[in-house]
Amino acid sequence: MKDVPSRPRSPRTLAVHAGTRRSQYGEVSEALFLTQGFVYDSAEAAEARFLQAGREEFIYARYGNPTVAMFEDRIAALEGTEDAFATASGMAAVNGALVSMLRAGDHVVAGRALFGSCLYILDEVLPRFGVQVTLVDGTDLAAWEGAIRPDTKAVFFESVSNPALEVIDIAAVARLAHAVGATVICDNVFATPAFSRAVDLGVDVVVYSTTKHVDGQGRCLGGVICGTKEFVRKVAEPYLKHTGGSMSPFNAWVMLKGLETMDLRVRAQAETCWRLAERLDGHPKLARVIHPHLPSHPQSTLARAQMEKGGTVLSLDLAGGKEAAFRFLNALEIVVISNNLGDAKSIATHPATTTHQRLPEDQKAALGITPGLVRLSVGLEDAEDLIADVTAALDAA
Repeated sequence: MKDVPSRPRSPRTLAVHAGTRRSQYGEVSEALFLTQGFVYDSAEAAEARFLQAGREEFIYARYGNPTVAMFEDRIAALEGTEDAFATASGMAAVNGALVSMLRAGDHVVAGRALFGSCLYILDEVLPRFGVQVTLVDGTDLAAWEGAIRPDTKAVFFESVSNPALEVIDIAAVARLAHAVGATVICDNVFATPAFSRAVDLGVDVVVYSTTKHVDGQGRCLGGVICGTKEFVRKVAEPYLKHTGGSMSPFNAWVMLKGLETMDLRVRAQAETCWRLAERLDGHPKLARVIHPHLPSHPQSTLARAQMEKGGTVLSLDLAGGKEAAFRFLNALEIVVISNNLGDAKSIATHPATTTHQRLPEDQKAALGITPGLVRLSVGLEDAEDLIADVTAALDAA
């Protein structure tokens, strides 16, 4: 694809071509520059490179690498942001986006329904260094309005929460935050880059665990921070390159290959997820089926407005509690038990005893993480095979 296309490109085309940098050999597949350092023609050239190192002048893999730069440029084009910084994991992206911009005395407001490691950063890490954190019910706009102060520096939320799938009104929260000059940081993993353009709704900084749908095949860890060039290069990059949070060239190459098929994979997964949700809704063994686009979801209208599809994850709350949930999990034949999501293989997780086990029981209850809750990440298997597997396991529960 030419550097300056003659007409706008669709996200699927950008995911295949954007950011490509070909070497002198003109390779079709992106080159993997598996090197930690770079050679200079002279001592003077090394001095000049360190003085003026830019995105095209690499000095050390922790600071930048041609393969990583290709991935950053491609996902920024796909997300609709000026720039991106690729990180070693999704949590490195969350930590980097928050810690790089915050100082002692700053105030952050965050949605309470978060992945366990995100809660750890907000509950444990940031307060250690004098950052004030207020957690709110993310679906309650009055709570956001009451918590955001004139001195609030940032707001943070998952656009769709893990694992109860609450949906945040992104545009409304962004308006409240921008009214006091706060930066809006959104973890957009469950909505995926395919189904949500969070920046169009007012988000300033979008973070992803690219381990999920971008790789989407259980191979590599990765994360990315997408935002303005000012935030990415002057705020996030200095912190991440000096603290070692950058992505490896090999993982970046895997992510580039994953982006080529991500749209196709995620759409197929989302379609199967929806069929499964519709088939299971009202099942006698289930207290509830949680899917953002189901009419029974409290924010289904908002979810449909913000997300083209309902995503690749649904949650099942088994009426029999933990014992029924464990019987269900152990009876699955196709779906594997693990703690990842957004993978080509369908994965079932029991959040109360794994990803969110460190939370006190009252917090789990407040977040809807019941003993019977099972998060189901839908993969690329045949839809009828999955439906048969899940319904048979429910019979066993």
